[in-house]
Amino acid sequence: MTKIKLVYVMSLRNAAADRAGQHIEYKGGTRYMKSPLEFLVEQLNRSPLGDLYSLEGVIYDDDEDSPRDCFKLAGYGFRPAPGGQWIHPPELAVQGVPVMSLLHAIPSAYRRLPVDAVVERAVGKSAFEKRLLDKLHALDADFVVLDGLLVILDELVRPGAEFCGRIANIHPGVTRLGSPFERRGAYATLDALYGARGERVVDWSTMRVQSAPVIDRTGASFHYVDDGIDSGEVIFDVLGTSIDPVDSILELRWNNFQRSLFPALEGGLLAMAESFAKDIV
Repeated sequence: MTKIKLVYVMSLRNAAADRAGQHIEYKGGTRYMKSPLEFLVEQLNRSPLGDLYSLEGVIYDDDEDSPRDCFKLAGYGFRPAPGGQWIHPPELAVQGVPVMSLLHAIPSAYRRLPVDAVVERAVGKSAFEKRLLDKLHALDADFVVLDGLLVILDELVRPGAEFCGRIANIHPGVTRLGSPFERRGAYATLDALYGARGERVVDWSTMRVQSAPVIDRTGASFHYVDDGIDSGEVIFDVLGTSIDPVDSILELRWNNFQRSLFPALEGGLLAMAESFAKDIV
């Protein structure tokens, strides 16, 4: 059976914010913060996913010429330094291939432009997506997984585009429209934590909150990517995480990865493999 060629796209700065690859403070002790990428590699090495997929590349969009990105990656860098920390063990290998040898930088350099430079940013973003498409072609990608990519794709996922329906995002919150547990966007984990405390943030710029019904569970969704914010059709989701209102955001993040996001990533890829098999038949 021919394996599905998988490409993983991420923002290192998001993994750094999670303190991926480190032991974090957890309820008076510590827990290892495994990144979704490290989990995926483990599954490809030892589970049925490895019979279905091969990991062809890991692309990141972080910009070494951006002072902001350099600041956010302080302590990590853009590649592991000898004796330094990284988002996963530097020696990690997938199906016998060092993961570090699969790393590719496609910087989203347009983010350095002023936010009011609307036309210039649009041109730069289009160029970024073209470079990303060229790399996907070079890697002969069949399917793409986004993990914490901190830019919104547009041209790559428009209806009729080559990769429309071939890119999915793993999101640390339920994205299913109308679900009482719905948590979309960049603040999904923090949003869920406030919900468990009976609050809802009504303005993220000022962190103004108002009282709301207590919602003390959260989960994760593996969904198709469109040009909205976590708005694509859900492929597979898991609502498996109970929230302790006194959790820190990293404690909740660790719990949600273990109980919902990792199962959603595995379940979503298995579902996609079935879809690929039907298309071949």
